[in-house]
Amino acid sequence: MPVEPLKVLAPDDARAREETHIRRVSRYADPYLARRSAGRKHPVEDFLFTYYTQKPGQLKRWHPGAGAVLTGSQAATRAAWKHYRTLDDGELASLGLAAGSTAVTFDRDAFLADRKEAVAFAGIILRGTAARPAQFGCFGLHEWAMVYRQDKFDLRHEYLQLRLGAAGTDKVVEDNRIRCTHFDAFRFYTPDAIPLNEHSPSRETQRHMEQPGCLHANMDLYKWAYKLLPALPSELVMDCFELSWRIRAMDMQASPYDLADWGYPAIPIETPRGKAAYVEYQRAFADEAAHLRERLATELGAMSGGPPR
Repeated sequence: MPVEPLKVLAPDDARAREETHIRRVSRYADPYLARRSAGRKHPVEDFLFTYYTQKPGQLKRWHPGAGAVLTGSQAATRAAWKHYRTLDDGELASLGLAAGSTAVTFDRDAFLADRKEAVAFAGIILRGTAARPAQFGCFGLHEWAMVYRQDKFDLRHEYLQLRLGAAGTDKVVEDNRIRCTHFDAFRFYTPDAIPLNEHSPSRETQRHMEQPGCLHANMDLYKWAYKLLPALPSELVMDCFELSWRIRAMDMQASPYDLADWGYPAIPIETPRGKAAYVEYQRAFADEAAHLRERLATELGAMSGGPPR
C-alpha cells in the first residue's frame, strides 16, 4: 500500500494556518458557546454543534492533514494527540531535520487500524452518492413531516411557532408528495407521517439511497470530513462545515416554523414560487457539494491506498 510523501511545513506557515483556522471556527463556535452558557437556544445556528458529535473545542484544533510534518512547538503540542506519530532519526535525516529534533506527522497505520470500518463506510457513501442522479422534488417536506399531526407541546422546537398553524401545516403535508431518501431525516417523522413517505429509508439501505440532491446528504459531508480527522486538513473540514451551515439555514427557512424574528425569512414551499426558490437553492448546494464530495473521496482514497470499493 503506497504511503503519502512527507513534507515539512515551515513553522511560520503552519502557525498562520492554525491561527486562520481558529478565527474561522470561532465565528460560529463562540456565539454558540455564549448561548449555551446563558441557557439560550437558536433553532438554526446551534444545529451543527448539537446534532453532530464534533464539539467546538475539537473543531478548533487545527490539523494539517496526511503527509504534513510539523516541527517546533506545534510538534511538541501534537506529540501526545491521537493518530499523530513522532518521526524517527532516519525520517528526520531524509527531510533535512536535525537528529533528535521533535517532528510529528499523521499516523496513518494507527488511524486505519482504529477506524477501518468508518473509513470504508465513508468511502461507500461518498462514491455511491456521487454516482447517483440528483433528485430535486422533495421541497424540504421532511421538516413538515416531523411535526405532522403532532401536539404543539411535543414539537421538536417547542419554543417556535408554526407559520401556518397546526391545521395549515398538516394540510401542506397531505397536499404534497413526500419522498425523502435520507434516513437521518426520515427517522424523525411523526408516526402518522411515516406511511406518507414514498420511500422507506433505513440505516441498512443508506448506502443505496443517498443521492446528491438531498440537503441532508450534502450537510453530512461535514460529518464524513470530521470523522476522517486528522487525516484531512482542517481547511477542508471547515469548507464542509460552512456549506452545511448555509444548507441548515435554507432548510429551516423552508420549514414550517416562523423564523422571521430570528432573521430567517420563510421560503414558502407551499406555493409555486417557494418551490421554485427551494429547487434553485438545492441545485446550487448540490453543485457545491459535488466538488467537496470529490475532494473528500480523493483524500480518502489517497489515505487508504486507493478508491474505496
